[in-house]
Amino acid sequence: MRARAVALALLAGAAPVFAQGECPPAGEVAARHLYGLWRAEFQDRGHVGTLLLEQHTVYAESVSGTINRDGERSRLAGDVEDGDFTLEESADGVHIAATWLGEVVEGSCGREIRGTWQAERDPRSHAFVLRKQ
Repeated sequence: MRARAVALALLAGAAPVFAQGECPPAGEVAARHLYGLWRAEFQDRGHVGTLLLEQHTVYAESVSGTINRDGERSRLAGDVEDGDFTLEESADGVHIAATWLGEVVEGSCGREIRGTWQAERDPRSHAFVLRKQ
């Protein structure tokens, strides 16, 4: 019965809703799967901060939140579509200070994202891993 409901939702153009404990494929992870606390690690630096992602107040299919780096906070806004993750970071809430671009890891049930973080005006990028807490 569940498979039929998912198939009907897909045919109707609606995103399927996954119950607690189910594991959506990477391409079906939606903003609601990202809500909560995430640990951010850079490959070359280890733990770099904790993110809190919530539903965006204006764009329902997006996320917003904050990153806390040892007491220093920046604002975040972004989304996930077809497994592709985009997040913009701003220290002042106006200008983009850094961009997170990544992909939801297949088989992670939407609980791990890998990609690159790049600060504005810095040619170097850093490989990151986000893991939902």
